[in-house]
Amino acid sequence: MTAATAQRITSADQGVTVAAELAREFAPGAAARDRDRELPYAQLDQLASSGLLAITVPAEFGGADLAPSVLTEVVRLLAVADPNIAQIPHSHFVYLNLLRLAGTAEQRREYFTAVLGGARIANAQSERGGRTITDISTTLRPVDDEFRIDGTKYYCTGSLFADLLAVLTRLDDPDARSGLPAGEYIAYLPARTSGVRIVDDWNGLGQRTTGSGTVELANVRVRAEQLVPRAQALAGPTAYGAYAQLLHAAIDTGIARGALTAATEFVRRHARPWFEAGVDRAVDDPLLIQRFGELVVTVTSAEATLAAAGTAVDSAISAAVSGADGHTAARQASLAVATAKIVADRAAVDVSSALFEVSGTRSATADLNLHHFWRNARTHTLHDPVRWKYHHLGRALLHDTPPPAHGTF
Repeated sequence: MTAATAQRITSADQGVTVAAELAREFAPGAAARDRDRELPYAQLDQLASSGLLAITVPAEFGGADLAPSVLTEVVRLLAVADPNIAQIPHSHFVYLNLLRLAGTAEQRREYFTAVLGGARIANAQSERGGRTITDISTTLRPVDDEFRIDGTKYYCTGSLFADLLAVLTRLDDPDARSGLPAGEYIAYLPARTSGVRIVDDWNGLGQRTTGSGTVELANVRVRAEQLVPRAQALAGPTAYGAYAQLLHAAIDTGIARGALTAATEFVRRHARPWFEAGVDRAVDDPLLIQRFGELVVTVTSAEATLAAAGTAVDSAISAAVSGADGHTAARQASLAVATAKIVADRAAVDVSSALFEVSGTRSATADLNLHHFWRNARTHTLHDPVRWKYHHLGRALLHDTPPPAHGTF
């Protein structure tokens, strides 16, 4: 396993400050990287060496153990600058959370130490061809004193930049040879493990530089101590799904703010007023001013809703640790995150589209690549349908039915 030497971040203020500094560095080249599909290897090295990838490592293992709300702000800031870079470590933080909830002491010590040194985790989770997106055909079979993994994973965000792959598998052990309970396991594999092939074939219309390609696994050998049972993270009021969804909402909220900032700068510098406005500058057009006011409300509403959801997830995790009424707190967190995801989804798509409405024809030219905001928003918001978020909120209100614990990761 290779890892950069990372600095240590010890406080929420320091984490947010470092994220803001990196965002200022990443933003100027984001449109060009997207246009040319220039993968952000250098930027990911900076992110790893900054210490931000280790801010959720528990204090007992030497980390800052920063709250989900702080991580959410870090991700949002990065997404304002470059949502590709913001999305790449999403799975990194989700699977660190899985280790926190379900890993053994030895596993947590090994992997948290690696992350403190700068190691990066990427997912190998999604598949194609199943009846639903949750059907897993990648198998984990006992072979001698090890296990064998075979399967193909798609949309493996960040895999091109990873030191470790978190591979979702299904135990195939009908004779109970392994002694492990049936179910799904996450295998933590070094990215260069024999039998692992990472294919750079992501060709989505947006999020083009996230390294979301295919991972092929053929006769990959893994030891029992590399396996973490997924069910344990979903058992009880862990807020595991809400945690993962919160970070998705942060990315969408960041895209909305980035698009609004780009629109503001373009109109100030380049836009011409509509002839009927009777003004010399576009920024003095009263109808344009009105429209920007509406966009400000959209974006700030998303940011406020995201912040509230982050606080709710903080409370849920604190309740689970303290032994308080964790089920109530986890339910409130899930509903708050569902609301934030809905508002962020709408803000990202609407504001990135309105960018052209307020900026005019010139803003649509390919050389400027301002359309990367809309393409990134449209692509990332496809991750899971917000119509089900509305459904969960409605059922909770009318039927007092709790939302599903697992969410969509």
